[in-house]
Amino acid sequence: MSKYTQETLHKALKHFFGYDQFRLTQLAIIENVLNGADTLAIMPTGGGKSICFQLPAVLLPGITIVISPLIALMKDQVDALQANGIFGAYLNSSQSADEQAAVLRDAENGKIKLLYIAPERIPANSEGFFNFIKRLNPSLFAIDEAHCISSWGHDFRPDYLKLAALKQHFPNTPVIALTASADKVTQQDIVTRLALPKPTVFISSFNRPNIHYFVLPKRNAFAAILDYIKKHKDECGIIYALSRASTEDIAGKLDASGIKAAYYHAGMDGLERSRVQEAFQRDEYKVVVATIAFGMGIDKSNVRFVIHHDVSKNIEGYYQETGRAGRDGLRSDALLFYSYGDIVKLRSFAKVDDNPQQTAVNMKKLQMMQDFCEHEGCRRQYLMQYFGEPFPAYCGSCDYCLSSLEEQDATVNGQKLLSAVARTGERYGAGYIIDFLRGSASEKINPLHKELKTYGIGKDLKKEEWQWMMQQLLHHKFLDKTEDQYVTLRITEKGWKLLKGETQLKLIVKKEQEEVNTDEEELEYDPKLINELKRIRLELAERNRTPAYAIVGDNTLVEMAMFLPHTDDELKQISGFGDYKIARYGNAFLSVIVSFARQHGLVSKVNIKKPKRESKPKPVKSELTGTIEATYQLYMEGRDIDDIAQERRLSRSTIESHLAALVSAGKIEVTKVVSAEKLKKIVATIKSIGQVVALKPIKDLLGDEYSYVEIRLALEYFRTQER
Repeated sequence: MSKYTQETLHKALKHFFGYDQFRLTQLAIIENVLNGADTLAIMPTGGGKSICFQLPAVLLPGITIVISPLIALMKDQVDALQANGIFGAYLNSSQSADEQAAVLRDAENGKIKLLYIAPERIPANSEGFFNFIKRLNPSLFAIDEAHCISSWGHDFRPDYLKLAALKQHFPNTPVIALTASADKVTQQDIVTRLALPKPTVFISSFNRPNIHYFVLPKRNAFAAILDYIKKHKDECGIIYALSRASTEDIAGKLDASGIKAAYYHAGMDGLERSRVQEAFQRDEYKVVVATIAFGMGIDKSNVRFVIHHDVSKNIEGYYQETGRAGRDGLRSDALLFYSYGDIVKLRSFAKVDDNPQQTAVNMKKLQMMQDFCEHEGCRRQYLMQYFGEPFPAYCGSCDYCLSSLEEQDATVNGQKLLSAVARTGERYGAGYIIDFLRGSASEKINPLHKELKTYGIGKDLKKEEWQWMMQQLLHHKFLDKTEDQYVTLRITEKGWKLLKGETQLKLIVKKEQEEVNTDEEELEYDPKLINELKRIRLELAERNRTPAYAIVGDNTLVEMAMFLPHTDDELKQISGFGDYKIARYGNAFLSVIVSFARQHGLVSKVNIKKPKRESKPKPVKSELTGTIEATYQLYMEGRDIDDIAQERRLSRSTIESHLAALVSAGKIEVTKVVSAEKLKKIVATIKSIGQVVALKPIKDLLGDEYSYVEIRLALEYFRTQER
């Protein structure tokens, strides 16, 4: 039985880290570690993994050794520990010999509670290293980014294999292995390779409800990125790109457009990388453009957006990269610009010489990434199900769930594409067929094919539109592809029926939104006070030579501005303020708040502050935008959908989406639009399907007497009732 009670652990959490509540499975993991048991912890990026070994480290008598592969992350975590009054240090290649010797002396003299070590510091003949560690008498080993030990993982690092000797040299010292992104095969591989006999495995939800996911077609990607950043000019973000040259090009273009941006990749000098990283941490650069292949390891809490200019190699990498946004729990965006061309490039990178097994693993993971990008359904559901976690088919915070959906007859364009495949002899791949359809003058097009009447019949559609149509025909099994020496397209039996006019092609199309409202829900605080608090935070950070977010996070600033604490005791009730931070920084913040409150006749509201609960995804926002209110006013005047659409010069589908939001918000009774009898039948059908991804399956079951708008509104009503 552990001597550490839950009351003791909660007090330690508040004292050292300033938090009132544990998150996810933190408490159970910490109790397991303090009981001396080996642990495998799978927690989402930003879910608070570091607390799981940092809190035990300050309670246990000796030193905790942390193995971390990312030099940048080591420095971040040590800075954050020291800002909380906990003495930590690191050993890695960025230090001089004298600096490393000083750290080793401090460790041997018992001055360090947490020592971070890069895996490459462990020599191949590691007896001497482990003898040194034995002299330190460690209480705990923490293996961060534990997926790096697995060749099935997305970021295998051979240096991690040396860690298998830990249990051999320290059989009685507990080991905690932590990672954010590991599928079931990788989880088992971690346990086996670390030689953990009977570890307790904790798997938290992979869901990050504050992150909104958007997959966008890669058309004029830079212009779209620039437009997004200008709309979020006061926010910090990371842009991932496939090549080093791309990072430099994008950063240069952003800089020329007035956005203070820097690039960051593995080909840069180490000192320059450190300079960029530290400048980004201090908010001197609002945007950093980095290669996907190089893990930045930035533990910066106020990253508001992560943009993928190019596709990630696999879901695990994408999930971890997007997880760098919103670590403070506030609303953040993840935008991915998708092009099939990126998949083609990544296939060549996925091949590992003389290792067909690893190549097959990489190819399978890349295919899952492609499927995610082309998925016609909830993005969040796809991510969760990839990691083995059930999730409903509607999250209300991804591009699919936020879009207007409508059924379109795509028979003619489908027939054009299939005809092009047939006329060219079913011997070519997607790129050739699309160029043929669009009447390309390229010499690659066979001169005989230019004489065919199908040549050029698809000039009216853009290349990206034909690519999307190709994906749909493959997805719905009208086309198949062979991958022998070359990829070639073949028409299936189902496809021949479409080509002959014996069947139709109906597709659910995701329409462009009027405008995605990316503002955080309304919070009652004065932005002028936030700016003053940010100014003080920056002064404190510069004085202490630490990143601003290590002083306190943006979410803590928001809480201070909302609840206006006037005393140390009231400041203790603000998340993120532990005893050390109150003693060191409290007066600086309180003086600003008290002065502002007096000037504006405000009083402390801490007495009404309720304990903060873990945020959950909100299917829809209760607040209604001005455009939806305008639709509501016309609807209340008795106008029908077509009439409202015509007057407002919006599509019928957009007006339908407004009505769905009004039903969800309780402003319109669904039975005013859908008869009670039909509502009952639609809801019963929805329940029979289970997880609803699109409207068409429901309509197919109900028949033509039920319209899409009736089904849509009934579905919104059903979701409201379920909530």
